[in-house]
Amino acid sequence: MAETKPNSAEQMFKGGINKEIDLVNRDPNHINEDVVKVDFEDVIAEPEGTYSLDGVWKTSFTVFTVSKYWCYRILSAIFGVPLSLIWGFYFACLSFCHIWAIMPCIKSYLIEIQCINRIFSLCIHTFCDPFYEALGKIFSNIRVNLHKEV
Repeated sequence: MAETKPNSAEQMFKGGINKEIDLVNRDPNHINEDVVKVDFEDVIAEPEGTYSLDGVWKTSFTVFTVSKYWCYRILSAIFGVPLSLIWGFYFACLSFCHIWAIMPCIKSYLIEIQCINRIFSLCIHTFCDPFYEALGKIFSNIRVNLHKEV
């Protein structure tokens, strides 16, 4: 039996919507590597000579870490899906504008500028080339000799 190749709509569906996600490495392109990676030591630090009690330091570390963890979890649970919907719409509109408005305008501009480029090039070659060729012939006979006197 002959195999049938999937059409582009099937390929797009498999590549976009059914794409498997990595639940372990959630930042494979490292876009948030140094931006929002904030630990307790990055925010709170005690210089030498002004240490708090060890129990206070350990409790502060635990409270900071747990509150950051749960606050992020709660905020992402409440706002994650609606914001992903908004960002999906935004990037869809951005892609739509780029594909259907911006690129045709740029392509149209490039086609139209070629006509102007030909006219400009013709004017330059007609008027400037003879002038500079004549200047080149005038100054081509000038010879400069340098002599160093001791």
